[in-house]
Amino acid sequence: MTSSISDSWTRIETWLANNAPRTFAELAPPAERVEIAMAEEAIGLAFPRPLSESLLRHDGTADGVLLPPFWMMLSTQHIVDAWKRRTDIHGPERPDAETGDPEGEYGPWWHRQWIPFAADGAGDYLVIDQRPTRRHGRIGDADHEDGCHFNPHPMWTSLPELLDMTATAIETGNLLDCYERVVIDERELTWEF
Repeated sequence: MTSSISDSWTRIETWLANNAPRTFAELAPPAERVEIAMAEEAIGLAFPRPLSESLLRHDGTADGVLLPPFWMMLSTQHIVDAWKRRTDIHGPERPDAETGDPEGEYGPWWHRQWIPFAADGAGDYLVIDQRPTRRHGRIGDADHEDGCHFNPHPMWTSLPELLDMTATAIETGNLLDCYERVVIDERELTWEF
């Protein structure tokens, strides 16, 4: 059974505080509900409940890598900025025509119903797919060159699943998909392939 967002964050925070204090220190304070409401209005999409719960716990992770293999969680403002940037590049007037199966492993370069919530610092984002499909809520890797890929590994099924599996991997040291948590200089979390 998947842990709640709150339980996963408690597990992550506890482990980071004891084992990777630099990464723990990079966890932002909670977002305000009004900030989330303003962000939703700015992009014209309601945030899924798990994303709002996560932001109410930590409004991003600054430049600290938290999610495997190299993802930093975005603040509420950075979510809006990333969504607008991608939408502007894609073309605000351009219809969101699908190429292929909207529930398939590969998606278009960008879709207005994707909400970015993590970045790699090189122009790529993890997105929550808000399209009304059977796989609503799944996580995709929106690459700035190749388009979006929806990995079939269970960790990418939803944000609650991703945070729960991340918490388990950092607590146990077990591989997550093919990634292993590593602590640099006894202070900072990273992931190795």
